[in-house]
Amino acid sequence: MEPTRDYPLFGGTFSATLPPGAIDVSDLRPVPDNQEVFCHRMTDQSLIVELLELQAHVQGEEAARYHFEDVGGVQEARVVHVEAVQPLLLENLALRGCCQEAWILSGKQQVAKENQQVAKYVTLHQALLRLPQYQTDLLLTFNQPPPENRSSPGPENLSLPPWSLGDFEQLVTSLTLHDPNIFGPQ
Repeated sequence: MEPTRDYPLFGGTFSATLPPGAIDVSDLRPVPDNQEVFCHRMTDQSLIVELLELQAHVQGEEAARYHFEDVGGVQEARVVHVEAVQPLLLENLALRGCCQEAWILSGKQQVAKENQQVAKYVTLHQALLRLPQYQTDLLLTFNQPPPENRSSPGPENLSLPPWSLGDFEQLVTSLTLHDPNIFGPQ
């Protein structure tokens, strides 16, 4: 299965390359207007693209940590642990023309799914693309929950492997802005 290239996001104002088997969650349930959410067809993995207000009070690596901790607060994480933060090279981004700085963060959060008591550690990879001219922080998140204790995967699961960090990097680097009017008058 090939990745979906130039998939329209936010009504076509952005596009990106999605990994194979990505399902648009807005086809299943309501999603906030500032988010695009995709889930893997066979695993509990998800990808989220969010348009957020620029957090000008934090700079550099601290901005990436701020957003990671904010997501942990929203999800009522019991534990939030940053494992690594590093800058992303702007020249690798399709958004290099309007992105002032970019960071990638990896960490773990201990969260319970809706209606469940048991909290599990979820690995999160986040890319923060800062667009100060649009007063926007673009946050891309790759959620990798632990694999469920399933019996050996059947042939239908083998045809669609779990997403990799490479799939997430392709989403991040391919994200393209087509219409800056999404940010309102500048």
